[in-house]
Amino acid sequence: MEKPHKKLEAWKQSMNLAIEVYGATKAFPSQETYGLTNQIRRAAVIIPTNVAEGAASQQRKSLPITFSSGSLSELDTQLELAQRLGFS
Repeated sequence: MEKPHKKLEAWKQSMNLAIEVYGATKAFPSQETYGLTNQIRRAAVIIPTNVAEGAASQQRKSLPITFSSGSLSELDTQLELAQRLGFS
């Protein structure tokens, strides 16, 4: 049985984004493994996770989407910082 979140375009796109983020962060300096690399990857993973949680929840469906929006802004900031540092 297919899970409801797998039908959502937001989930599909955020999964693709997470995969792209993992690929992009492979080239980051090794000293960033437990710093910015980890933070960026965590933010990227939490976005589709929150979308899935919202799709599964029968109550307060907007709350996980709100968290996803916050994580997306966090990811955007972290990626800009990585770019300014010359990591990508």
